[in-house]
Amino acid sequence: MSFKGKKILLCVSGGIAVFKTAALTSKLYQTGAEVKVLMTDSATEFVTPLTFQTLSRNDVYRDTFEEKDPASVAHIDLADWADLVLIAPATANMIGKLANGIADDMMSTTLLATEAPIFVAPAMNVHMYDHPAVKKNMDVLRSFNCHFLEPGEGLLACGYVGKGRMAEPEDILSTLETYFQEDVGDLSGKKVIVTAGPTREAVDPVRYFTNYSSGKMGFALAEQAAKRGADVTLVAGPVTLTTPERVERIDVITAEEMYQAVLSASADANVIIKAAAVADYRPSMVSTEKMKKSDDDMVIEMERTKDILWTLGQQKKDQILVGFAAESERLDEYALKKLEKKNLDLICANNIKAVGAGFDKDTNVMTLLRKDGERVDLPLQSKHEAANRILDEVIRLDVTHS
Repeated sequence: MSFKGKKILLCVSGGIAVFKTAALTSKLYQTGAEVKVLMTDSATEFVTPLTFQTLSRNDVYRDTFEEKDPASVAHIDLADWADLVLIAPATANMIGKLANGIADDMMSTTLLATEAPIFVAPAMNVHMYDHPAVKKNMDVLRSFNCHFLEPGEGLLACGYVGKGRMAEPEDILSTLETYFQEDVGDLSGKKVIVTAGPTREAVDPVRYFTNYSSGKMGFALAEQAAKRGADVTLVAGPVTLTTPERVERIDVITAEEMYQAVLSASADANVIIKAAAVADYRPSMVSTEKMKKSDDDMVIEMERTKDILWTLGQQKKDQILVGFAAESERLDEYALKKLEKKNLDLICANNIKAVGAGFDKDTNVMTLLRKDGERVDLPLQSKHEAANRILDEVIRLDVTHS
């Protein structure tokens, strides 16, 4: 692991987890990163600025009005200097400030001024972490494209047992390494097709069958694949998500439309990732007029839709084919059956009942199962982080195919 040449601004807010951040600072320095530390006053009550100065080999910043260099404005200079900003620990207070645009100290002012990617490592009491206001603020930051390093569960400093422990330094380093790898272009020259979202199967002009898929996982995969240099086509069901940069998007509504779009684009694709939740059945008859309610029960006859993934599996040659299995029970059993039946190279299996997983979440927990029998268990993490881990496996499979 090397961060040589990377400039990381480490923002340390006040909590007992500051001691972990000291260890993290040392590890970042050892991997070659240039680290500058910005502390809140409350953080200095736990660990002194001298500790971070010694570990980072740089001055520590804390006071907006203490200008170390008269030729520049310190908080703007820091904001422009950083390749990446990491808030660790991120208290409920600092998360709230950033989410609501409050700039009343050097840290919050610098965070609002930077255009660098921001990574947030929350650390707080389990009940604080679960409070609706804190959850809302974190959702706001996610909408601002901030990256979250999920806290762990266990005995907290306050005596409670639950979620709220700051992520371990080793896990933080691993996540940052994955992020910096996005720029290596390891998918350059590859054509990647990603499907995302639900489909809608009409009953009449005003009603349809669908599912809870938000499309977030598929869009994250498309975005990260494009960042890693791929030529990406995203076939999207009806969702309200923004098209990622450098991604060609094809919008569809029904399972049949998705089938036609994917099959049409698949011939010269190197990688196909089917993350969409396509309807397995559709009404066999669609009324051209609105169906009127009556006092009787209604029975709607359904027919199978075309199996996109099975079709792709039957016709693939040198392509890498990735599927998803969203299950509520017997996860490995059902996922492995799908892997074999659909002739997949990799299947991403997740239990929709697991905390942080399931539809319309910004996070996911999944297991990656390969055709060669290898298994990778991914912890709770953002869907963008999960997308990169999936793409890492695609790269490994591509090397094997070659």
